[in-house]
Amino acid sequence: MQRETVRYDVTDGVAVLTLTRPDQLNAFTVQMADDLVAAFEEASADSTVGAVVVTGEGRAFCAGMDLSSEGNVFGLDETLEPTLTDLYERFDDPAIISGVRDTGGRVSLAIYRCPKPVIAAINGAAVGIGATMTLPMDFRLASEKARIGFVFGKLGIVPEAASSWFLPRVVGMQNALELVYSADIIDAATAKDMGLVRSVHPPEELLDAALALAHRFVDGRSPVATALARHMLYRNSAFASPVDAHRVDSLAMFYTSVGDGKEGVAAFLEKRPAEFTSTVPADLPDFLDETDAIR
Repeated sequence: MQRETVRYDVTDGVAVLTLTRPDQLNAFTVQMADDLVAAFEEASADSTVGAVVVTGEGRAFCAGMDLSSEGNVFGLDETLEPTLTDLYERFDDPAIISGVRDTGGRVSLAIYRCPKPVIAAINGAAVGIGATMTLPMDFRLASEKARIGFVFGKLGIVPEAASSWFLPRVVGMQNALELVYSADIIDAATAKDMGLVRSVHPPEELLDAALALAHRFVDGRSPVATALARHMLYRNSAFASPVDAHRVDSLAMFYTSVGDGKEGVAAFLEKRPAEFTSTVPADLPDFLDETDAIR
């Protein structure tokens, strides 16, 4: 699929999505939102892709929204007067999607729905949406040159891209509030201390480190079991009771035990590497359609 702002490459089972507006420091646009949503939908549906790595071309990851755009720079329709009811009852109405729903949030939800591990390789500045789009990714690796900022307060707007849901889960409420209230731009070492990034790397080693991590999650692993585990950890942890998690766990355990689990047990007993044959999304169990499904 042709995309204007995102390059999509697959090598050895890992899709690398590269933001490709280097002359604009990969500043975010509505087109980039559409391209990222399409890229994640493609990776989600591609059985040959086991994991996704996201990075930026040039010296920035994403320097935030492109504020040079004409009209409403966030791509919203100022002729509308939306209500919360509209966001419930007309969530998939094209007028609401294009004119009201936050573009970064559409990207975050596409990442959240992805059944594959997702890794951010933050190679430089990651500001505003450049920071919040990484939160639904499972891991954030940063270059020593990375600078990260949730700078919305300086613009008189609020954190977006569903970051009010993701950020406290990643760094804890106190750190989340400090990052948002202060609107400071922090370096990679500070981001690691706060738990925002997993690890910090020399710039020339960052992408290789992200790819190596991706292969730890893909090689010799059951695609269905990995997809279910990702689904369960994100969704089940938001349940009000562990009983709800137990219901989902039980079905996931049942269907993996009669699928790749048989090969996993046999390989363990025979002291050999497992050869899992499931594919995603084709072999995901149907019960997921009842639990905020992976689609």
